[in-house]
Amino acid sequence: MNDKITVKVAKEDYLSSFEKTLKTYSKTANIPGFRKGMVPTGMIKKMHGQAVFTDEVLKTVEKELTTYMENEKLEIFAQPLPLSENDPRQINMNNPAEYAFAFEVGLKPEFAITDLSKEQIKRYTVTVTEEMINEEVERLQVRHGKMTDPEEVTVDDNVLNITFIESDEAGNELEAGIRKDSSVLVKDFSEEFRASLQGKKKDDVLIAQLSKAFVEKELEWIVNDLGLAKDDITAADKFFKILITKVGLVEKADLNEEFFKTAFPAKEIKTEEELRNAVKEEIQAFWKTQSRNHLHHELYHVLLEHTPIEFPESFLKKWMQNNGEQTKSQEEVEKEYPVFAKQLKWTLITDKLVRENNIDVAEDDLKAFARQQLFGYMGMGAMDEEQPWIAEYINRMMHDKKFVDDAYNRIQTDKMFDWAEKNLNAEEQPVSVEDFSKELDKHKHHHH
Repeated sequence: MNDKITVKVAKEDYLSSFEKTLKTYSKTANIPGFRKGMVPTGMIKKMHGQAVFTDEVLKTVEKELTTYMENEKLEIFAQPLPLSENDPRQINMNNPAEYAFAFEVGLKPEFAITDLSKEQIKRYTVTVTEEMINEEVERLQVRHGKMTDPEEVTVDDNVLNITFIESDEAGNELEAGIRKDSSVLVKDFSEEFRASLQGKKKDDVLIAQLSKAFVEKELEWIVNDLGLAKDDITAADKFFKILITKVGLVEKADLNEEFFKTAFPAKEIKTEEELRNAVKEEIQAFWKTQSRNHLHHELYHVLLEHTPIEFPESFLKKWMQNNGEQTKSQEEVEKEYPVFAKQLKWTLITDKLVRENNIDVAEDDLKAFARQQLFGYMGMGAMDEEQPWIAEYINRMMHDKKFVDDAYNRIQTDKMFDWAEKNLNAEEQPVSVEDFSKELDKHKHHHH
């Protein structure tokens, strides 16, 4: 795990390069009283000799060390660390000799990746219900419906444009209080408060305490929208005047061919049944992606937690301590080491899987990734005909080093998970949206 390498250099290894460097110095040195290039080597030697000598010896040591590690094909972590027994003061220009320098290296451990075919992992398939399809169809009807301006509030689906004006309980405005325009649905208010909204018109005013007017998620959203601190326990008890500036109502789009075309322009939908099938496919595709992400998340933990790897801990901690811009304290290293070791372990596992299974990222993969990202940004479907500007965009991205590196890592990780997925004996499990969402919540604290 930890190894010590001692590099010995004889004077023949460094003397000629030392003399050569001195000559170069004498040609370029600027010393008052001498013309450039005419400074005697002896003088240069007197002034700078010891520093140049030490430098040449250490350069030679480094070169020998690198050559040795390459020849022996040593798999190591990070840079070798010079040991404290090395004393540069032993290097004496007036007495060139054989010098020995010792280094500590952390060798990469041999390890075997857990056998995925023996792991117990579930692959969830979310069951799409009629209710889910109904909700989505209704959402599309509202989204593509048209806004009307009724006189007064009559139904829970009324949209209200309102101004929140911070006040006291009696409705007196507070000096320097919050004033904020917002748009809410009547059904966003708490059930008991809704009754007081019925029959209200533009320019009507109500006085409300936030915690009485809204509950749960809606209350959290309003508190946030008003710029109040989430963890301020008094926020929900504040009073506001609610001034109605507009009453609206969305008339849902009818289930006709015009609506089908607007909702799914890429599909030829003629009937309500075909619409429901298209909606079902979309919902299934969404949850399939969520399920796959969840499976990859599980795989990540299984690979990490069930693959034992022994690390040269003391070497790595020493390396962490001395390798940054500033030397870290022992406490800092102890605190950071667990996260560092986890990342290092994941890198070793990934490298091994990629190498042993020939997981390759080709130029075409990178181009496809750039194309997909572009279409995603612009909300476009893939085109049959590749437009010249698309090819130009992709070409430009292929010359952007940051994009290429990032895309390469993401594609490689994705392909590695695909490989791992194929080697799993995952147990297929149908699940409701509610249960699957609970499963996802369990993992929220488990990010990687």
